[in-house]
Parts: sequence; structure tokens; C-alpha cells
Amino acid sequence: MPKTLTFPEFPLEDGTTLREVPVAYQTWGTLNAAGTNAVVVCHALTGTPDVADWWDGLLGAGRALDPTEDFVVCLNVPGSPYGSVSPLTEHPASGARYGADFPGFTTRDTVRLHRRALEQLGVRRVRCAVGGSMGGMHVLEWAFEATDDGAPFVQALVPIAVGGRHTAWQIGWSEAQRQAITTDPKWRGGEYPLDDPPTDGLASARMMAMVSYRSQPSFDGRFGRDVMADQDGAPYAVESYLRYQGEKLVDRFDPGCYVALTQQMDTHDVARGRGAYEAVLESIEQPALVVGIDSDVLYPLSEQRELAAHLPRATLEVLSAPHGHDAFLIELDALNETIAAWRRDERRPVTAKSVEP
Repeated sequence: MPKTLTFPEFPLEDGTTLREVPVAYQTWGTLNAAGTNAVVVCHALTGTPDVADWWDGLLGAGRALDPTEDFVVCLNVPGSPYGSVSPLTEHPASGARYGADFPGFTTRDTVRLHRRALEQLGVRRVRCAVGGSMGGMHVLEWAFEATDDGAPFVQALVPIAVGGRHTAWQIGWSEAQRQAITTDPKWRGGEYPLDDPPTDGLASARMMAMVSYRSQPSFDGRFGRDVMADQDGAPYAVESYLRYQGEKLVDRFDPGCYVALTQQMDTHDVARGRGAYEAVLESIEQPALVVGIDSDVLYPLSEQRELAAHLPRATLEVLSAPHGHDAFLIELDALNETIAAWRRDERRPVTAKSVEP
């Protein structure tokens, strides 16, 4: 079960200072005496800190995330409804939930807050940070966290299905989904009662997202033009599937949190305020396993190729699967083998850069 740390205050990049800031987290394994065997798992947009729930194929003895050797930690992202500070959190001064007044976290804010949590847990150095999609954004931001003596706080990076900055393409998908939520009459400026949220908007946003998370071969191969017996007015199988996915998210997620997290994702840009994009990537000194998916239309393989071309110690691996972006949540055996093998090799001296063609 997740646990929670609460920090008396935390300053954001925009100058806002939050009070009584909770961070939910879950761990597997034992932190060593030196505090140096942590592996940080960064979850995706609607993910939870329970890695065993959504990445069970990677977690276990002998796997990529091995609790017999690693202190595996997953920290819930601010803005998420799963325990960390979010629009659902009560404001310590007013006693009312933040709602529409929830401040804008950046990806950098999240990493800085999570570092405080790790240090509170006794972590002095992180062996590896790994995550896909939104989690991959946080992995790349971890590259810039340093110890007091200037060494990298995180020693190795595994960004999956992500680029070094959110592009207009990705921001466009995010904004279309936010508009679906905020134009729902039940949105009420973000101050909706929790027993009557804008569920139609959230379901529509999820349906849009699911299209971007899959691929044309995936949808055509699974659904084709199959017609179903009349179900909820959806004659085609793909329509029924998307409506089901929308309804399923409504049962476990909050619309305001969805808006807050997609806005945070849009801040992702490793070069912001640091210099030219390519030069910033080339300044990252840690070994990195960059994983791309050949059918990903949301974060296309060209973005991972670009990362691997500029990260000085990068290895690029490509998951070949028809599922699209979500392959990193589906092809668990292949992903586990890829990361586990790289982590074994990464412990050996690095003599040359390796980028797959």
C-alpha cells in the first residue's frame, strides 16, 4: 500500500509556495546502508505508485526492477489523484480543496519535490531512473539533479517512448483533451462538486487519448469494420471499445487532475533556460537506454533517435510491436528483457557509444 510523506512547504518555479505538501509513494526491496541502491520508477499520466499493478512484468527477482538488489521507489506525481498534492487536496488555509486554484507544476517542480521525498527516505544516490511517456519526461529531468559535490544524483537513465521536449503535435493532443473536459457544462470553471464531475468530458478526453496511444494497424487488425449488436448506440466495435475505455477512466480518475497533469506535461523541455537543445542533451553525462516503439504515432521513433544521437552515452533500443505508444505497457516481456540486459551491461565499463540504426 502507498505511504505518504508531507513537507511543510515547497516553492514552485512560478514563485508559488505550497504548504503541507503530501507525496504518496510505494517501495519494494530494502535501501542499503549507504543509501545508494535506489531505482526510481516514474509513472505515466494516469498511473499510480503501485508499479506491481501496471508493470508487474518488470518487477521481481531477476527482472529489470529487482527488489532483491534494488530499493525500487515509485513516487506519485503532483496533480495526480492517487495521494500526492493535487486539485483534490485540501488547501491548508481554507480547508477547501484546491480545485481550479491548484498551481501549475512543471516537470522540474515534480522532480525537485520527489528528490526531497527520496532524501527523506534516506536515498543519497539513485542507481537508475526509468519511466515511459510522462514518466520518461521526469526521467530526463532527473539527469540534471546533482549531489553536493556536483556528481549526478541519478547514475543511469531509461527514458521510454518520449522525446526531449513536448512538441506542438503532443501539445495539440493535450489541448484537445483538455477542451473536451473544460467545455463540459459540468466543469463549472473547475469548481465542480465531487459527486457531480464533468464525466462526459473526461470520457471523451480518454477516448481521444486512446486513439493516439494505439496505431492504425492495431485498430484495423483488432476491430476492422466489425459491426456489433446495438450497444449504447455504438454500431462499430471500435466505437464500443473507445466508449468502454472512457467509462473505465471515469471510474478511477478526476477531470481536474487530468487537466493539471496534461498541462504539466506540456512544460516538458530539457533545454528551457539551459541553452541550445542539442547542446543541453550533449551535456547529459549519464549512460542512458533510450527505448522507442516503431508504431508510436504520439511520440514517434524519430524523437528517440534524436535523443540517442545527442546523448553522449546512449544506447537506442526499439520495441517492434503494432500496439502504438502503449506498447511499453503491453509488451512487458520484451521490455523487461531489454532493460534488464542493459542494466547488467551498464554496470560494466562503458567504452563506446551504441546507437542502433
